[in-house]
Amino acid sequence: MADDHEATRTGDAVDELRFRDVLGNFATGVTIITANDDGEQVGMSANSFTSVSLDPPLVAFCAAHTSTTYPRIQRAGHFCVNVLAEEQADIGRLFSVRGIDRFAEISWRPSDTGAAIIEGDLAWLDCTIEAEHLAGDHLVVIGRVHACEAFAMRRPLLFFRGAFGVERPEDEEE
Repeated sequence: MADDHEATRTGDAVDELRFRDVLGNFATGVTIITANDDGEQVGMSANSFTSVSLDPPLVAFCAAHTSTTYPRIQRAGHFCVNVLAEEQADIGRLFSVRGIDRFAEISWRPSDTGAAIIEGDLAWLDCTIEAEHLAGDHLVVIGRVHACEAFAMRRPLLFFRGAFGVERPEDEEE
């Protein structure tokens, strides 16, 4: 079968920028992973979040080896996944800034584990760390869900092609 597109075949080296551009075409939800590290709230953004298992209830996210926040979440032994709602792009941007007290800028309440549940989010899942797996330049973190809640009337914040939201041409809008 003829292929009109240039493609990378199995075994070929993949250009890092091209790989990143291709993955940018997969729209993802935006999450903020929070934890209470010895009385201090910590958090990081992650769009590499997914469900893993229903029985037992497991979820996963990926943390870069270079993350300065993940070691604090790891030490806490628990985390809360906050799935951001469409109107929370400012919170998504806030958690990409270093060196500020992010939690002083937002409304939140503690989960059962003490991790922050961000007010106005689309959903949250309170978890304990079940397992970690090395995967290239990231660590895959598996969490066991102990409590969760979703708010059906809210819409998700999406990340697509390096920006929040997915713009559609006018003729495709509902």
